[in-house]
Amino acid sequence: MANIQLSANLKRLRTDHDYTQTKIAKMLNISRQAYSNYETGNRSPDLDMLIRIADIYHVTLEQLITQTCTGNGVINEKHGPYLTGKMYGTGDSIYLTAEEAELLTRFRNAEKDERHIIRKILGM
Repeated sequence: MANIQLSANLKRLRTDHDYTQTKIAKMLNISRQAYSNYETGNRSPDLDMLIRIADIYHVTLEQLITQTCTGNGVINEKHGPYLTGKMYGTGDSIYLTAEEAELLTRFRNAEKDERHIIRKILGM
């Protein structure tokens, strides 16, 4: 099962730092394919690899795994705790703030027309 936040962070941090998958893989002494599997969520890095990745990007393990990281810093760094969720069908982990959980709950309870408008606003 993949950690969706981790996979998204790996890709976002890599692109924000103008690294290719090949470059970051060399920095980690692994193959490009192995790193690609981390970004896609097909495989999860072990603890040692997570520590090495966090060191490269100057973030903590907690930030790398549970918060939205960018090349400019961590979004919602001071907000928490995060609520753990599972994606239906895949069992992948996702971490949500209380605000995000409330938005999802309100969306779920919204009428069909309201949902349509929200999807339009979000470009879905």
